[in-house]
Amino acid sequence: MDNCLFCKIVKGEIPSTKVYEDNEILAFKDINPAAPVHILVIPKKHIASLIDMQKEDEILVGKIYTVINKIAEEQGVKENGFRVIVNCGRDAGQEVMHLHFHLIAGTKLGEKIV
Repeated sequence: MDNCLFCKIVKGEIPSTKVYEDNEILAFKDINPAAPVHILVIPKKHIASLIDMQKEDEILVGKIYTVINKIAEEQGVKENGFRVIVNCGRDAGQEVMHLHFHLIAGTKLGEKIV
């Protein structure tokens, strides 16, 4: 997608602070963190939201959760816990229409976080 912010980050057109990257997945620090650790994990393939996932995307999304566990361990938050949030659509708070997972941790999280 030409106008997708996250696709531009994947292409390197917009800078980001990367914490993980492979051929299919990119993870980078959120520019407006809601907690001490706030990382966005995205597929490099443009998928607008969970609603737009196809059958062939199941393996990729499963891999994203494996990567989230790895990042949580590397960030030192796996033992104490972390939150993973996926907003699906504008009414749910999705601002960038590219599937992304918020990994949030580093403090005791209350009921309201995002």
